[in-house]
Amino acid sequence: MFLRQFVNNNNAAVVEMSRADFLKANLRLILAWPLLGLVLCAVLWTATLLQLEAEKKVAQQQALDSVSSLSKAYGQYLLRTLEQMDQLTLQLKYEWENSRGQLRLDQLKTQGMYALPQFAIVAILDRKGHPVTATAPLQRLRVNERSDFLLRHWRSNSSALRIALGRWNAASEATPGADESLVHFTRRLEDEDGNFDGVLLISIHSSYFSEFYNSVNFGKFGMSAMVGEEGELFSTRLGSRVLPMQSGQGTPFLDTSFLETDSGALHSGGRIAFSDKQSRYVGWQALKAYPFTAVVGLSDGEMLHPYEETRTIYIGIALAVTVLLLAFAAVATVLSLRLAWRHHQSEGVRNAYRMATEGTSDGFYIIAALRGADGSILDFEIVDCNEPGAGYFGVRREQLLGMRLQSRAHEPYFRDLIHNYRAAMQSGFSEEEIELPEGNPFKLRWIRRRLVRSGDRLAVTLQDISTAKEHERDLRRLANEDGLTGLPNRYWLQQFLPGALGRAAIARHMLALLFIDLDGFKDINDTQGHAEGDKVLRAASLRLKAVLRPGDHVVRLGGDEFVVVLDPVEDDSRAEQVAQRIAIAFDEPFYLGSERHKMGASIGISLYPRDGAETEVLLKNADIAMYAVKVAGKGHHRFFQPELFETIRNRRELEQSLVAALEQDQFLVVYQPRVDAMSGQLCSMEALVRWHHPLHGMVPPLEFIPVAESSGLISQLGEVVIEKVCLQMARWQASGLELVPVSINVSARQFGRGDVHQVLASALARHRIDARLIEVEITESAMMDEQNRAVEQLSAIRALGVRLLVDDFGTGYSSLSQLQKFAMDGLKIDRAFTMELGRSEQGEVFVRAILSMAHALGMSVVAEGVETREQLDILRALQCNEVQGYFISRPVPAEQILSLMHQRFLIPLPAPALAS
Repeated sequence: MFLRQFVNNNNAAVVEMSRADFLKANLRLILAWPLLGLVLCAVLWTATLLQLEAEKKVAQQQALDSVSSLSKAYGQYLLRTLEQMDQLTLQLKYEWENSRGQLRLDQLKTQGMYALPQFAIVAILDRKGHPVTATAPLQRLRVNERSDFLLRHWRSNSSALRIALGRWNAASEATPGADESLVHFTRRLEDEDGNFDGVLLISIHSSYFSEFYNSVNFGKFGMSAMVGEEGELFSTRLGSRVLPMQSGQGTPFLDTSFLETDSGALHSGGRIAFSDKQSRYVGWQALKAYPFTAVVGLSDGEMLHPYEETRTIYIGIALAVTVLLLAFAAVATVLSLRLAWRHHQSEGVRNAYRMATEGTSDGFYIIAALRGADGSILDFEIVDCNEPGAGYFGVRREQLLGMRLQSRAHEPYFRDLIHNYRAAMQSGFSEEEIELPEGNPFKLRWIRRRLVRSGDRLAVTLQDISTAKEHERDLRRLANEDGLTGLPNRYWLQQFLPGALGRAAIARHMLALLFIDLDGFKDINDTQGHAEGDKVLRAASLRLKAVLRPGDHVVRLGGDEFVVVLDPVEDDSRAEQVAQRIAIAFDEPFYLGSERHKMGASIGISLYPRDGAETEVLLKNADIAMYAVKVAGKGHHRFFQPELFETIRNRRELEQSLVAALEQDQFLVVYQPRVDAMSGQLCSMEALVRWHHPLHGMVPPLEFIPVAESSGLISQLGEVVIEKVCLQMARWQASGLELVPVSINVSARQFGRGDVHQVLASALARHRIDARLIEVEITESAMMDEQNRAVEQLSAIRALGVRLLVDDFGTGYSSLSQLQKFAMDGLKIDRAFTMELGRSEQGEVFVRAILSMAHALGMSVVAEGVETREQLDILRALQCNEVQGYFISRPVPAEQILSLMHQRFLIPLPAPALAS
């Protein structure tokens, strides 16, 4: 009955508010959805336009990169073509002058020389410009052009190649009256006394220099041009059309005044004029040794077509979403107002009903405010409650009804309760969790109390949350405590440090973080098992706590990583003293049962505020300092220094990239020939690993090999190289090629593992490769570590039939007796000694001494780093067995080594002297 009365009272209160008052009270709600819709539309269009601008910049940059790359490729194509013509004219000049005028070009053309379609005319002109011999009638060649050739070469004593534009009448072979563009290559001819004796002429169709266009996708409106130093267009291709040659800058087709630098790329909008009015991205590359520039252009519209399609999609999506947002805002406004009105009408009744029926285990009370004549609240009376509510007081419901709170105002709890009820009558609502003092009437520890005003009454709900609070306390403890060692954990540290740093900032004192990593713990875990490792970690945590002050903290981050927080510290020396005490503590072995475990501690130190003012920064810097200790040899401490950051970050990124490279097979093997020093015949090859990174391209070996060594990845990389070499040799063998031995480098760390012979044996058997076709190169330092073990390893490798070479001989620590002991098959002289040949007498003395010693021990010798013929001649004179270096060949991929294997004799012959 009371509940019905309570609901009716609320209905009366709701009706009192008019619609005008409702709209005024809900003005924010009326405006909220339209404003939100407009804001979202503004954000949408801003984001869309910014994204489109970014996409456009990316597309434009890609276009510039493309034309820059294409111009360089086209420049290389033109450079090779001009070098061929340079060599061809030199050869023809040499043959003509040595034939004493007996050479017949028409006969040579019949025999197949100069018969390619790009050769328009090949001719010899005498002093007066009359043809002596030619592959085609010179009537096609304009007389003024012949005169120009004669005049220029007669005036100059230089026999250098000259290149000029020209035309010839092709009416007899093409459209009547049509002229075709030619590029003339001429050289001065001289008689035996060095006097002018005529001109050698090779005329090439200008279209030949634009054939590069056919091998690359330039698009429908692409452009390529070969531009002379005066702006002449020697060869021009526009789409499928080859344009006629043009002389001078500012030609109708192309304004070449933009060629102000040797190479570059730009967008042509409004700056470069093209005859077809197309806007293009233009790239150019100046040719070395020749006065030409390779120019490439890609159509603006074609390059930006993907961007324009993306822009259309983005705009369409943005328009559709805008319409949806505005429609949604309108509908949401109407629905919100209707819902608010209905909510307003039934709020009082619904709240009273919800509070009265919420949970059978909660205590529910209706409290009436008792007012005086002046309207002030004098007391509160319990006018209704449920049985659980009465049970909290330890009485029955009938006993509790009608009780006034002032009757128990002498008790502290009820005094506070009256105050809270008065406040709730003012605010209309109150909810809080309360920890009750000892002796409270409910005999509970924690309650949640909710107060809701309805008219002149309060709906009160009490809920016992003591059990939940106990669970919360246990969870908080578990969340902040390491389960293995009982130390605070990472979560605790992240909650504690910000407050500690704030207190340090206020007190203006320093705070130190010591990042500790246990050296050798992984070996214990791997060899003794995780149970033994857990015992070591617990013992380590006790040692750390033993060396700290009571106010300091030691935290286990996870694994074998700990952090010590020293708060406060006066200066660096305090943190250093603690680090030294920790290092001394960990110098003592750990005795667990009958086992004795030896470990150390690498410690990185960061200080507040010097090394950072935030938790993550200080932790990161301490970790960086610790990692620097690990790299430098472990077992000591180091303070953070800013210059460590980039070094350590780059090294870690490279390590991670190496792991990914091994997983994704990003490594490839190239081969560098070794040849017999006397005959020049290919007798072996060295396999060299290269890393092709998908983003950064080719990574230099000097950059990633040391990191692979220090991180332990070098052994896995070595196995990859052995597998790739054996697989490649199996492919060559299957194709019927005559194989030569291939040498593989084995690092000191890989050799130290003791399983190189097993890896080799497995790969040789798997790919059916004769062991005599594999050689292993080992550095001197690898053999010096544990020599008895090294002898066993080398013997095991030699037992397979694999030859053994000492790599980079002369830079290590080998002695004559050690070379005898290891009985190597050969040694390779380090390039540092080869480079001194021809520079100093000492260089030749050193090489002679190495050769004499090696030959006396029955070892063959390979000289690395041969780059000049002078070095080769000296090595031949010193009876060196084999040579290797850029003079013979650079390292090349397996596909390119095939031609060298077919060629066999690789030492270049000296260029013959030209007759004067």
